[in-house]
Amino acid sequence: MKKIFFCVAACFAMLCSDAQSYKKLHDRAILVDTHNDILTTAIDKHYAIDQDLRGKTHSDLARWKKGGVDAEIFSVWCDGLKKDPYAWANLEMDTLLAWVQRNPDKIRMVGTPEELVQAVKEKKLAAMFGVEGGHMIENDLNKLDALFRKGARYMTLTWNNSNDWASSALDETTRPDSLKHKGLTDFGKQVVKRMNELGMLVDLSHVGEQTFWDAIRTSTKPVIVSHSCAYTLCPFRRNLKDDQILAVGKNGGVIHLNFYSGFLDSNFFKHSDAFMERHKIERDSMLKINPEPYFSEEYLFGKYPEEVEAMRPPLSILLDHLDYIVKLIGTDHVGIGSDFDGVNSLPRELNDVADMPLITKEMVKRGYSKKDIRKILGGNFIRLFKENMK
Repeated sequence: MKKIFFCVAACFAMLCSDAQSYKKLHDRAILVDTHNDILTTAIDKHYAIDQDLRGKTHSDLARWKKGGVDAEIFSVWCDGLKKDPYAWANLEMDTLLAWVQRNPDKIRMVGTPEELVQAVKEKKLAAMFGVEGGHMIENDLNKLDALFRKGARYMTLTWNNSNDWASSALDETTRPDSLKHKGLTDFGKQVVKRMNELGMLVDLSHVGEQTFWDAIRTSTKPVIVSHSCAYTLCPFRRNLKDDQILAVGKNGGVIHLNFYSGFLDSNFFKHSDAFMERHKIERDSMLKINPEPYFSEEYLFGKYPEEVEAMRPPLSILLDHLDYIVKLIGTDHVGIGSDFDGVNSLPRELNDVADMPLITKEMVKRGYSKKDIRKILGGNFIRLFKENMK
């Protein structure tokens, strides 16, 4: 009986030790999340990140701290239907700046890798902007410069909509006949070159394949893919094919993994399509109000939570994408780009930013070294940031 007791006690002690080990590693690492859409969500729903937003959003200041997130890149986004996208970009940026001014002990804006590290030392959330969609500069390099001065440290060349100088993944794959051009125009290449001069990271999430290749050949600095996954595991247009992954590795760039179920699980859209068909009448009425599909999906996903819960894939599938990319290009070229507050479905164990330590736990289980885990959580982004700011 004593032997059984000591065996159980030893096993319990080992489990506690493992739990403390991954938590300690997570807390000591610098965790950088390169994509969060809370700005759009907060403006639309009249929230603020210094409120307790549990049950309403994926993110708030208290949960970033609980999840061990040290640096957040806040997405500055609007769809291609906005009449004044540059003005909207400034409105979103001003919203975050107001939050920062109200909470100087918890969050600070940073513009350099050194400032990021200093904010971490001060135990403050390091905040930057990422402009999601090149249409927001309105074909004006002066506006690109202004957004950089205001704190934007990357720009996604397109969102789902193409712009006058770059074609998107959505348009290249589903409506190529609508395109005035494919890939980057001469002005598009000027945008990439100007971003290189500024030290603004060129983001290749959302872009079409031709735009991807034109941009990676034009850029003289390592690129960022702020929130995408592996196409081979989940063949959706927003994910990167093997030759693209290899090209990012050769370029010295970093691919930051998106947590959205649809970019992780190849079966998710089959389940989602069936869900939408079941609620077709409601969806059609929503589309008449706003033709952007995301808004009707968000509404319906919120209305039928039990059906939505059944569609969520396990957390392990996110780690499968990590393993796949690491096998192709190594641990120096992968990071975290959650897309929290910009998606309507996440892996079952990841309910919000407070659950970030579970990713570290899974990496430990899969045998990643402490050094590699620190790189993936934030070290790779900091290296990329430094190389772009040279």
